[in-house]
Amino acid sequence: MQTFLTKFNQWLNRYMFVMVTAGIAVGFFIPLINSPLISALATGLFAYMTFMSALRTTFQDVVRILTKPLVPLWSMFLIHGISPLVAWGVGLWIYPDNFYMRLGLLLGSTIPIAVTSVIWTTIANGDIALALVTVTLDTLLIPILFPAFFIIILGTSIAIDYGNMVLRLLLMVTIPSILGMVINEITKGRLENFSVSVGGVTSKIASFFVVFLNSAVVLPNIKWDISAVKMMIVVVGLVSANYLIGFCGSYLLKDRRQEVVTAMIFNVGMRNTGFGSVIAISYFPATVALPIVLTLLFQQPIAAVVSKAIMKFNHQDRIIRPEEGTLTRSS
Repeated sequence: MQTFLTKFNQWLNRYMFVMVTAGIAVGFFIPLINSPLISALATGLFAYMTFMSALRTTFQDVVRILTKPLVPLWSMFLIHGISPLVAWGVGLWIYPDNFYMRLGLLLGSTIPIAVTSVIWTTIANGDIALALVTVTLDTLLIPILFPAFFIIILGTSIAIDYGNMVLRLLLMVTIPSILGMVINEITKGRLENFSVSVGGVTSKIASFFVVFLNSAVVLPNIKWDISAVKMMIVVVGLVSANYLIGFCGSYLLKDRRQEVVTAMIFNVGMRNTGFGSVIAISYFPATVALPIVLTLLFQQPIAAVVSKAIMKFNHQDRIIRPEEGTLTRSS
């Protein structure tokens, strides 16, 4: 049974795009109104997925990253420095006379790293410890970075409940990560097979429901007119560009192992759109929220496509080494 579930989990890894698309489709036909119950359910599902990822990680892995934090710090510079510049430039080009559209694109590129970047890093066989550390560092520093963003761009600051945001991210990332690593240490890695069989399949099911809940809450708020379609095209381009920024940024690293590059791609490419949409809706006109809402809708399908491309590339790289021009065994 475990062998079957392991193979099924591997199959789901290859076809996560289908799972994500199905979640969006179901959300489209079954709209929901956001509520504390839905928020708590989404947080719990996130925590479960993170816990399963952490079962394959050790404290030694985390210490390894923290003793040489250049990669997570470089990723954060790309996220909060380069990506916003690209978004602002695109906004000036596409929406030269619409400040709120430009602000929405900028805000969507500056918000914290998505927790799901850890999940996609796991699916694509990336460095899970690196992804976890980067998300955690970004979570701790965003209360400083985000007010600075508003002061620089708008010349003012806004009151944000960072305590609640940090608490929620701790519940979704830090606590389940520590718990998973503790259990991994206690069991001496014996649950790793469980994490890629039963745990892997159930975490994919959890991922489906997370996408469904987000889509069901978001889709009713979108007015599908020409303006929304235009913004949709722009958002898809910017989200794709963020993944590309992560990939290109990895070329400046000394350590360009596939696992490191994969973690960077998803860390830099994915944003916490749930947090961003709350900020946009709470403090700005609806126009500002549109790019972030659309990002929430398309970020997961693009992540699925990127994951499939990474795994296909990595598989070919293990079979054929161009520098040697010879066939090698795939491991």
